[in-house]
Amino acid sequence: MRAIVYDGPREVSVKDVPDPTIERPTDVLVRITATNICGSDLHMYEGRTDFETGRCFGHENLGEVVEVGSGVDKVTVGERVVLPFNISCGFCKNCERGFTNYCLTTHPDPQMAGAAYGFADMGPWQGGQAEYLRVPYGDHNCLRLGEDSVDKENDYVMVADIFPTGYHATEMAGVVPGDSVVIYGGGPVGLMAALSATIKGASKVMVVDRHPDRLRLAEEIGALAVDDSKVDPVEFVLDQTMALGADRGCECVGYQAHDPQGTEHPNMVLNSLVKSVRFTGGIGSVGVYVPQDPGGADDLAKNGEVAFDYGLHWFKGQSLGSGQCPVKRYNRRLRDLIAADKATPSWIVSHDLPLEQGPDAYQHFDNRDDGWTKVVLHPAASN
Repeated sequence: MRAIVYDGPREVSVKDVPDPTIERPTDVLVRITATNICGSDLHMYEGRTDFETGRCFGHENLGEVVEVGSGVDKVTVGERVVLPFNISCGFCKNCERGFTNYCLTTHPDPQMAGAAYGFADMGPWQGGQAEYLRVPYGDHNCLRLGEDSVDKENDYVMVADIFPTGYHATEMAGVVPGDSVVIYGGGPVGLMAALSATIKGASKVMVVDRHPDRLRLAEEIGALAVDDSKVDPVEFVLDQTMALGADRGCECVGYQAHDPQGTEHPNMVLNSLVKSVRFTGGIGSVGVYVPQDPGGADDLAKNGEVAFDYGLHWFKGQSLGSGQCPVKRYNRRLRDLIAADKATPSWIVSHDLPLEQGPDAYQHFDNRDDGWTKVVLHPAASN
């Protein structure tokens, strides 16, 4: 089959790789019809992780079931499914508690928890930017879709990762109806956090970024666009909230946060949120941070550490939630919102492309070229 393969920093190619097969009775094979390029892929694409060369990217996947193992009871051949980016077993201690993002079964290292398709340090699983994908524990990991799954494919594929991840940021922040919310990062996850806050009934949503195409998308759903290359975002938030600060804040940038001049400051967004969120407010952090970053800007960053303004955070009595999203906690409800025409996350999609154009798309997306806000690849279109 054809798949996007990592060849080294900022180098990917479409190559022939072995077809996946049923390896265990609980496996499902899916023909991938939609798979996204994610901002998290760019950390790996840029060589800022230990992602192995020769391995396939792709953790936001949707497609049609083409084969099931003998131990699969629910999912059937021909059904269309969307797959949580977290690979989980459903029966370990963490999964039973709802933390499918930290499954204890699917990562081969007993000192680690959590697995994902085509993701650094998240187990050996191949990614879905390919024609076919093996899905372990298929009954557990496949979320079945309805008759509208073809027409709304670009909406449902967002349920694999970024829509639940943005929603998770608002959950950890504690967003409830009437809240004011500030979101740092207007990429796909930040925009999904803005959509989620709007769905939850936030009275005011502010999105901080500096890319005009992203800020335009935020305005399309009624959010206030805050260009941090032109205004101080903390002062903007305080001005909008009678100097009290926003009720809730979402961190959707991660460890490669940088100022408008391009200089990296891994602590910049976290500290801006502490200043932007009111006393006793909540912060949800879903941007990727890593235990080690050899390409970091300073010694702290190289060791996965940040100079966090914990004193002010503590003094203000703020809560801070962090970590990867447990997609299965939210994916059914978000699927049903899409089915009921209550949410249309595909409004951020800028490009629908065949798999063969993936390498070029990675380059444009990594460069933050204007108009490249979200890329959906369609491997089936290459056939």
